[in-house]
Amino acid sequence: MLQPPPIVLSFAANDPSGGAGLQADTLTIASLSCHPLSVMTAITVQDTTGVDEVIPLDSEWIADQARAVLEDMPVHVFKIGLLGSVEIIAAIAEIISDYPHIPLVMDPILTSGRGDELANEEMIDAMRELLLPQVTILTPNSLEARHLAQLDGDSSESRLDLSVCAHRLLDMGCEYVLITGTHENTAQVKNTLFNVEGIVRSDEWERLEHTYHGSGCTLASAIAASLANGLSISESVLEAQDYTWHTLQAGFRPGMGQYIPNRLFWARDIAGSEDENGDTAVETP
Repeated sequence: MLQPPPIVLSFAANDPSGGAGLQADTLTIASLSCHPLSVMTAITVQDTTGVDEVIPLDSEWIADQARAVLEDMPVHVFKIGLLGSVEIIAAIAEIISDYPHIPLVMDPILTSGRGDELANEEMIDAMRELLLPQVTILTPNSLEARHLAQLDGDSSESRLDLSVCAHRLLDMGCEYVLITGTHENTAQVKNTLFNVEGIVRSDEWERLEHTYHGSGCTLASAIAASLANGLSISESVLEAQDYTWHTLQAGFRPGMGQYIPNRLFWARDIAGSEDENGDTAVETP
């Protein structure tokens, strides 16, 4: 009997456009040779232009979904995306606390790409108090990092240095913080991984011309899958960045809004490659 692939459990919302949320997580995790488990936190009404409505599920349903699969299968890594309510945050935090040996990757989704609010201040406080102390690696973009790290004494107009944000988030309990620089005014996209000792690694990537729906979900899920495959934190972050950049480079625009990352970009390469005899070549992504 073949051994099952590593298993990654994602807590996230449904996205009917297939660009973000559970759909993005499932595609990414499977693309990187892991088996995805899905716990739905909310139903959303959205497309590639933005999010119109978020309907959080009952927190007990979320706990029941998670407990059912956790009692049945060995999970290697947890990944958290859009949450939906304070009650959901509390329920997931309680579940995660029962499995302290399982790494936790958290993508702190606060707004949509269009700017729609997806987490109010009460939810952000609950994330800080209940989830961040359990997070192995947090993956905010620069806007999310500044919002999460903002303290009561800070001016609302202050533009916090990202290294200050990282260390504040580490002080809240995260082991690692990867701050992505897509929203910064820089020629290249600079992503920096921090831990309590300082910068672990800093990587620069060519800035692509489009905006993308689900890029953050893709990166966090790719880190989770890479960890499940046995890579270190630093190796996982590099592998996930490379994978995500290629999904964006191969992205497509199926609707009237943002582009969607092509998480199966490598499958087209395989399908289109032929050996010298004209037979389709089989390659590993």
